Amino acid sequence: MIDLCIKNCKISAENDLCSINIEQGKIIDITKIPLKAEKTIDAKGNLVLPGLIDVHVHFRDPGLTYKEDFKSGSESAANGGFTTILDMPNTIPPTNTVKNFQEKLKIASKKSIIDFGLHAGVSDLKEIEKITNLNPASFKIFMDTVNSSFLNEAFKAISELQKVENTDINKENNTKKPVITIHAENKDIVNHCTDQIKSKEENNPSDYALARPSVAEEVAVAQAIALANHYQTKIHFCHISTDKSLKMIKSSKSFLNNISSEITPQHLFLDSSSFKKFGNLTKTNPPLREYSEKISWENLSKIDLIGTDHAPHSIEEKKKGVWDSSPGIPNLEVVLKLLLTKYHAKKISLDSIKRLLCENPAKIFNLKNKGFIKIGMDADLVIIDLKREGIINSEEFYSKAHYTPFEGMTYNGAPIMTICRGKLVMENNDMYQNQGIHVYP
Repeated sequence: MIDLCIKNCKISAENDLCSINIEQGKIIDITKIPLKAEKTIDAKGNLVLPGLIDVHVHFRDPGLTYKEDFKSGSESAANGGFTTILDMPNTIPPTNTVKNFQEKLKIASKKSIIDFGLHAGVSDLKEIEKITNLNPASFKIFMDTVNSSFLNEAFKAISELQKVENTDINKENNTKKPVITIHAENKDIVNHCTDQIKSKEENNPSDYALARPSVAEEVAVAQAIALANHYQTKIHFCHISTDKSLKMIKSSKSFLNNISSEITPQHLFLDSSSFKKFGNLTKTNPPLREYSEKISWENLSKIDLIGTDHAPHSIEEKKKGVWDSSPGIPNLEVVLKLLLTKYHAKKISLDSIKRLLCENPAKIFNLKNKGFIKIGMDADLVIIDLKREGIINSEEFYSKAHYTPFEGMTYNGAPIMTICRGKLVMENNDMYQNQGIHVYP
């Protein structure tokens, strides 16, 4: 008798009903007739996708836990259908030393109800070799906070590192260079334009986009591509916001094998006109773009993945004004609902949703047992009711941040169960106890 059987489910819109059979947290078989199990879940003909993977979250733990922590953040993720997250390093203290990295690992291991990895920050270049031994998801560089000389030295230092692949420990080619994740905004352009815009007598929320213009991103993207090409490093661009940036990245794939990019829900669904309706609630870095500059739905096929950039703040911090309000939007609990609504509108396919939120995140960030419903993979699954309808209401969030620019939008399709390594963690918005594990042991 196996541990768990999920019967009467579809693993694609076209397939017949099947059963997913699970033992010790792994998928052991996919059959037409359900196997006998200690526990059986009846999916009632609903769609089952691989558990979603978010490679870009800010859980604010440690140091800023009034905004979010690993418990509330992981519950928010599970409520949105996610079973794996990769947390960013800009906490207090930042995750840029071995000591701080180890401390965050302990915190996440105690609090997270889903699986997790940690990105490392880059500050003292002597620390990066030590951190590499702890298997960070990547080294994150915020280009809007560093100068070009440091950027060059950081790329050089990371390119000289090699990260051991535990699964290939007895084979010859058992090392790889760590990934560099990039926040691409040029520091000098951002500072210059911000000073100019601030000098106006009165500032509106939309001025924030002028202070961090599209050209700041595009110059940073070009610089990072040149460095990656020179040092032959693997780079991933976070939250790309302009069509010109995307075109540069796409063109660079002709000579760079290890380059990828992501888009956030806000940069996909919204544009700078949203400042008029939502004000500083839509403030984020990089800012929302003019409709003529942003990445269109038609170009979504050129994007490698969706990262939510889940960046919660207190509502008081979001209301402080154009320059003092905190940039960031909580997205974990809305993105799948938004995409499923677009699926019903024939703007995106289910295969594209799997590519953007499951398959490519697993491939790009080397999550070997995640992202696919196949025999031998982790039993990370999200059951979706394509017919469920409702209105996005931030008061229902598990995140500590109860605001969203998607407030009041109707949705069609929603996650109703989230299963992490064979353990039910969410059912109809109710949470269950579970212990997530570090995905890069």
